[in-house]
Amino acid sequence: MWVVADNWGDLLRDRSAPAANTAHSSSAPLTPEQIEQGRYLALAGNCMACHTTRGGTPWAGGRRTDTPFGGVYSSNLTPDPDTGLGRWTAQDFWKALHRGRSKDGRLLAPAFPYNHTSVITRPDSDAIFAWLNTLPPVVQAQPAHTLVWPVGTQPALAVWRSLFFEPSPFQADKSQTAEWNRGAYLVQGLGHCAACHSPRNALGASGPVRDLSGGLMPVVNWYAPDLTHDAESGLASTPLPEIVRLLRTGGSTTAQTSGPMGEVVQHSLQHLKEPDLQAMAIYLQSRAQSTPQPAPGKAPPPRISLQVATLGRKVYENQCLQCHGEQGEGVKTASGEVAYPALAGNRAVLLSDPTNLVQLVLYGGYGPATQGHPRPFGMPPAVLELQDRDIAAVLTHLRSHWGNRAGEVTPLQVNRIRAAQGP
Repeated sequence: MWVVADNWGDLLRDRSAPAANTAHSSSAPLTPEQIEQGRYLALAGNCMACHTTRGGTPWAGGRRTDTPFGGVYSSNLTPDPDTGLGRWTAQDFWKALHRGRSKDGRLLAPAFPYNHTSVITRPDSDAIFAWLNTLPPVVQAQPAHTLVWPVGTQPALAVWRSLFFEPSPFQADKSQTAEWNRGAYLVQGLGHCAACHSPRNALGASGPVRDLSGGLMPVVNWYAPDLTHDAESGLASTPLPEIVRLLRTGGSTTAQTSGPMGEVVQHSLQHLKEPDLQAMAIYLQSRAQSTPQPAPGKAPPPRISLQVATLGRKVYENQCLQCHGEQGEGVKTASGEVAYPALAGNRAVLLSDPTNLVQLVLYGGYGPATQGHPRPFGMPPAVLELQDRDIAAVLTHLRSHWGNRAGEVTPLQVNRIRAAQGP
């Protein structure tokens, strides 16, 4: 539903940011240490992933992000005066991060997660801006967005913001430790974890910056697990060092990352300092441990037809057994590292939403290559080898054997994900 305003000027004027947050001035030049901190913070925010085209010049923008409403192209963050940030000031940059407005006052499309960047402190914003200004300038104009009308218009963005956006400058919780607060700052701000790990409504708005309740990521079709629910994330019951290890390397003794989260680990998290990873792990675990968990129940065995059961077992024996074992026990390397994960009791297998399983079978499962795990094992794609009914049957087999008690996967579910990826 679109809201009609009597005076668009009132909606387009910025009334959101408290004066206390915009009064900071950074007239003094930043030190080399602060500029290096800006480089590190840009890594923590995984900014280059969106602001670099595949195979293109880093930070020069132009990468397309597909949304349910059309395509959005990232801006050039190099200091080119005509197509980049060369004529921007630190105040302009802060305004973009904190209020979602460009230098000329235009409202930015919310594909740029300014609800999360509004968490970032002014000193950190200034440090990032100072570091970006040390990059070589690149001439590359930002392509025009291809959003459907009227979604990309300024009045429509003003209405959207009036409904779903309010700056969220970080407020430390005085009842928590400095380490916990550092983790909260990174998760809610630079990490923008809720951008994926919270559900989106029909108008594309995600939950608050601290919402980690999980949801299906539109267009890319991956399910981001509920980080406050131990059955989905394991954060409440996993030892803290293993959570840190997962964030740093992409794998632990109980979990492995793939898909969009694998990219976050590869391009961002593996480069963070150990104290920051520890702080994030502490915050995430505390959120899971403080959330009431549903009492475990004994689910009845799913009712599966003989035809599906027979096909699923056959596909598993031909395609999966060699790596994942006869009883879904998985395979470890000689040093005890997980090579191919166990499927019995695997949280990813048991998710009520089987989207990620379908993605992994269709397009392959590849963990991130990190310094701590430079040569991860992978699973080849079956998109050209297996039909929808084969994939549905084998996933149903995984979800109903070795003590697993999850629902059947249907060929229609597989087909929808296959079709959504396009040719």
